[in-house]
Amino acid sequence: MFNTASQPSGKIRLGELLVTFGIIAQEQLEDALFEQKKSGGRLGQVLRQLGYVSEETMIEFIGKQLNIPNIDLEQVVPDKQVVNLIPEAIARRHKVIPVSRVGNVLTLAMSDPLDVFAIDDVAGVSGCDISPVVCTERSVLKAIDKYYWIQEIAEDADADVTCSTDHSERLIDNSNAADGSAVKLVNMIIRQAVNDRASDIHIEPDERQLRIRNRVDGILHEVMTALMSMHAEVISRLKIMADLDIAEKRAPQDGRFSVDTGNEKIDIRISTVPTIFGEKIVLRLLEKKAIMVGEEKLGFDERDLPRFRRMINSPYGMILVAGPTGSGKTTTLYTALNIIADVEKNVVTIEDPVEYKLNLTNQIQVNPKAGVTFASGLRSILRQDPDVIMVGEIRDKETADIAVHAALSGHLVFSTIHTNDAPSTAARFIEMGIEPFLASTAILGIIAQRLVRLLCEHCKEEYVPAPELLDELGLTHDPNLLFYKPHGCIECKGTGYKGREAIFEILEVDEEIKNLIVAKAPAAQIRDAALRKGFRTLRDAGLAKIVQGKTSVEAVLKVTQEAEAVADD
Repeated sequence: MFNTASQPSGKIRLGELLVTFGIIAQEQLEDALFEQKKSGGRLGQVLRQLGYVSEETMIEFIGKQLNIPNIDLEQVVPDKQVVNLIPEAIARRHKVIPVSRVGNVLTLAMSDPLDVFAIDDVAGVSGCDISPVVCTERSVLKAIDKYYWIQEIAEDADADVTCSTDHSERLIDNSNAADGSAVKLVNMIIRQAVNDRASDIHIEPDERQLRIRNRVDGILHEVMTALMSMHAEVISRLKIMADLDIAEKRAPQDGRFSVDTGNEKIDIRISTVPTIFGEKIVLRLLEKKAIMVGEEKLGFDERDLPRFRRMINSPYGMILVAGPTGSGKTTTLYTALNIIADVEKNVVTIEDPVEYKLNLTNQIQVNPKAGVTFASGLRSILRQDPDVIMVGEIRDKETADIAVHAALSGHLVFSTIHTNDAPSTAARFIEMGIEPFLASTAILGIIAQRLVRLLCEHCKEEYVPAPELLDELGLTHDPNLLFYKPHGCIECKGTGYKGREAIFEILEVDEEIKNLIVAKAPAAQIRDAALRKGFRTLRDAGLAKIVQGKTSVEAVLKVTQEAEAVADD
């Protein structure tokens, strides 16, 4: 049942062909064969693991020399009935996926089209003649993940689920057949979000369907839809997991639960609100390894990192992290606490809510019903002999006043504040009613930040920026300067971006800045004074990452537009 139309005759020895055509040396082949005897596996895989040949080179070679067509699985959508011809277990075992069927000939995408055992297995199961095409192993596995989980959720969960975009991944679910459809659907939704590196899951009803969207790198993507008949079961299942009242549907509820993905435990915060079509749920995924990053991975470069280290290692004073919701302020604070916390220091936090658990840190949850607010909690902390205090957010004069006095009385205080940039933060404190001389003495430094999307390393495209663009960005006309832009591939699910990194502006409060704060100088005057001493704005920090090839002009302009508007005022 093997279609030999596209195959050379005789037994094919891949290693000998690669040596003959100069792709690898004879010594490299012998090394690979020796390694293959020890560890097993296919020769092509061993050669790639040893670094003797790339997968792309291998595929191009096979395509040209053996007359086996290449295929781009990003551009091909297999028919569901064709995918069903092969069980998922066989597809994963041999790293193959059906592409199309014409008559009795099944086109099969394979990472190793010379694997006759795989071809025989698929031919026996499908009852078809096999016409292999070649593509990367990564592409095949992504396609298996993409198409078989949609099939599983539709059939096993007994739900009418469709993938509305290309932003879907397999949810590796271990549920057994006895599980209800809502249980399977919820498990798969969560696992997909984990695989997508999503920070939030939105489960929202509309008039005709239940829509699921994931926020990945700050952008919402619709990943699937289900029939509205699944809505009540899904909401009830999530409420049960979070120990919420399933009978209460008219009032918002908040809770949390944990899931074990097999690789790690993830805490999930849940929030429900009633809408005109039923309750909407948002799940915030709190992955501990995502928050526990080193200071080098936050986004600080060699210019900002010494300033950051100098501030957090101060014996007392206040350090403020400024920015809008979702700009990574909590990650920066947790990283700082993780660096300085040790057995010789009493580190206490007051947070709303406590998102992640830190070692050697006493964390207090804000609970207004029990009378625990930021202000009252901070007062209690000061009676606990603290060395380092972290206040989740300064929202009002009372909290600001207590935090300032704590900083002035020998404590190192960290907090966040919702301001657009560093120079305007001091003015915001004074607007709250804090005496300027107290604010100027207490504040050691202010860090303003944003999260900028990083270009996908697999598909970003270089280009020479136009002179007009360089003028607009305030950059010199360097003929060797290259910028990069997003393209989109299977690795980044067509977005062109993968991951985010922070950009910072750090304002250290020296004598001149203190005097300006005492004089109630406007933010623009504070900024000008700081710029004369090497202060770098958020826009300039973003431009540095553009020049480094990490991100695009569009991504930087998007997150710094508001801060620049404030600066222009």
